[in-house]
Amino acid sequence: MRRAGWIFPIVWVCLTGFAAVFAQTEGDVQQCPYCRHCGMDRQQFAQSRMLIQYDDGTSLGVCSIHCAAVDLAVNIDRSPQAVQVGDHATKKLIDAENAVWVLGGSKPGVMTKRAKWAFENKADAEKFISENGGDLTNFDGAMKASYEDMWVDTKMIRDKRKMKKMQGQKP
Repeated sequence: MRRAGWIFPIVWVCLTGFAAVFAQTEGDVQQCPYCRHCGMDRQQFAQSRMLIQYDDGTSLGVCSIHCAAVDLAVNIDRSPQAVQVGDHATKKLIDAENAVWVLGGSKPGVMTKRAKWAFENKADAEKFISENGGDLTNFDGAMKASYEDMWVDTKMIRDKRKMKKMQGQKP
């Protein structure tokens, strides 16, 4: 009987933890459920999604730093007031400029061959590196890498979409 008394609190903590993570992703994902540039489901890619708020009051939700880089380049006359990114460990939105970024490693990136992951704290980033490889960088380093990788990544995306079309799948 004593064991049963411990089960409910453990289940409660697990469920409320899941609900908290879901609630953190719910607001911006409900507002922008799909990436404007590639159509990917932002809830499915909550760990890499980004939210850009521009100085003209508009905001944009994208699936990854690749699509954020596309939007920032295309909208050269609008200045970003805030850029947030999904923390890889918790999936909650954090300030992209204050995040600890990991560049590369063995875990595949989103919309890119060279992964770019953001973490709220350095300990989580270092743990990720110990398990998957990669190098620490900051937001500027991650954005620079995004622009450096743009052509290779765009070709990769086009090839994948072409292959899906040939197989009769939706790209």
